[in-house]
Amino acid sequence: MDWWHWHTEPELIGGLLLVVWLYAVFTGPLRDRIAPGTPYPLGSAISFYSGMILFYLTVGSPLDFVGEIYLFSAHMAQHILLMYPVSILLILGMPDWLTRPVLRIPPVGKLLRALTHPVVAGLVFAITLNAWHLPLLYESALRIRWVHNLEHATMFGTSFLLWWVVFSRSKEVPPLPYGAQIIFVFFVSLTKIPVAAYLTFSSEVLYPTYEFAPRITYLSAIDDQVLGGAMKTLTGKFAGVFIMAYSFYHWQKSQEKEDE
Repeated sequence: MDWWHWHTEPELIGGLLLVVWLYAVFTGPLRDRIAPGTPYPLGSAISFYSGMILFYLTVGSPLDFVGEIYLFSAHMAQHILLMYPVSILLILGMPDWLTRPVLRIPPVGKLLRALTHPVVAGLVFAITLNAWHLPLLYESALRIRWVHNLEHATMFGTSFLLWWVVFSRSKEVPPLPYGAQIIFVFFVSLTKIPVAAYLTFSSEVLYPTYEFAPRITYLSAIDDQVLGGAMKTLTGKFAGVFIMAYSFYHWQKSQEKEDE
């Protein structure tokens, strides 16, 4: 099979275009109805559209096909992209005035507040991340398309809820205070240790799909698995440090404003 495969399924392309169109309408022609006098949120729009483009490149580009058939490390790259830049860019692309009308609907706001409670968001994220790397579930995702889509949807969804705790711009469902954000991110980073150690230090190939896949690189199946585990470990550490630094910087800036 030709591995240079792009996904152009109508449900994927149509869904992404619908989301982009809705964002463009609500931040453009309908903006004055939602938040009169609010200027066009250029920075937010750049963040949101970048997140949508990266989302498609993650799940629709040849990276998806290579990760599903040939390389464990490619599949890990998908997870990393969904868990960090895609989720964070989309959250940063949602200014308070844009989400306020929806989050003021009592069931919606109440549900999001419950799901983004630090303990709930952290536990759901950790369970999802670790469970999908169990061989039975992981192999099912590689062999059955709807399970594969479910895997990516839950990886993205739980990451979105997790990072809402830190990057939310909403006053209805706000982020944690900056000091608490640093503690939260530190403990979240600990939840990734089991799966990272499981992947990196295993002496055997954990997933038959990759063990018997044609080699399209010089990496053996076990080397590819170790690379994927190392990618997850190092990305998690660097991302954690970066996000804690982000929180600390904004914490310091807020203190300076209070002292003025």
